[in-house]
Amino acid sequence: MFKSVITAAGLLAIAVPAFADPLPSWNDTAAKARIIAFVEDVTDPGSADYVTPAERIATFDNDGTLWAEQPLYFQLIFAIDVIAAMAADDPSILTSDTLRAAAARDYKTVIAGGKPAIIEVMKLSHSGMPVGTFQARVADWLASATHPETGLRYDRMTYQPMVELLRYLRDEGFKTYIVSGGGIHFMRVFAEDAYGIPPEQVIGTYTETDYAVIDGIPTITKAPAIGFVDDKDGKPVNIERIIGRRPIIAGGNSDGDFAMLEWSTAGDGPRLGLIVHHTDGSREYAYDRDSHIGRLVDGLDRGPELGWLIVDMAQDWSRIYTGK
Repeated sequence: MFKSVITAAGLLAIAVPAFADPLPSWNDTAAKARIIAFVEDVTDPGSADYVTPAERIATFDNDGTLWAEQPLYFQLIFAIDVIAAMAADDPSILTSDTLRAAAARDYKTVIAGGKPAIIEVMKLSHSGMPVGTFQARVADWLASATHPETGLRYDRMTYQPMVELLRYLRDEGFKTYIVSGGGIHFMRVFAEDAYGIPPEQVIGTYTETDYAVIDGIPTITKAPAIGFVDDKDGKPVNIERIIGRRPIIAGGNSDGDFAMLEWSTAGDGPRLGLIVHHTDGSREYAYDRDSHIGRLVDGLDRGPELGWLIVDMAQDWSRIYTGK
């Protein structure tokens, strides 16, 4: 694509390349300028900060960073919906107050039960079935379930500016990963369609799994035990274990991502830590320090002194959701 430029004399039109904006849903603020400047710097072979393609690793949290997470994590909403459906067929599964609350879709009571309640809900809804069966259930849910406040399908509540950022990075030779506290088998269902990130580049929390030949078919089944929680300190541990390289870009939105950004930006050479700050109460949600989900304290207090970019959703994004 080209554009015409008129000389000072107003006599001559010169054709020069006109490059498309790589981040069209980002406002022209300092945040967008810093991201583009960083990417251009590390991908320019003539730059002192040039980074080879093999080392261009970028990791991003999912909940609250790539898609929304209010009024509670979407995977937990899925789990509660599953229990409600299971209980309709067999009420005897409701052996606790937590499970009875889940069957009634009483989100507040489930959340009030804290981590033990959430684990109880997740174990019942996420285990005792082949991985393929579980993922088919997730796909069916994503195709039909809608958010209680926006009315959008959950996979349409991805953040358009972040989808553009992921695409831009890949166009510039980066390998993009999800590193999230969400379930690995859950996220792998939609990550490629939603973000262009293939299943093998999705890192998350996982249950134990068992292998057996069932009715002549080799099968991997999800067990009720949690194998690894990919949150907080677990994120850099899992990145080192699975990727084997320290990212040069890391993005998150909560203190659950702090260790990932801290470790990533502590490496040698150019580094970019990015925090998505939920400041837009009209188009999305406004929350940080006191939120029951996506609590952000250390990232706000210490992020700037560590050189991290704090993205203000209300100021820096012209659009929020991919589906709206």
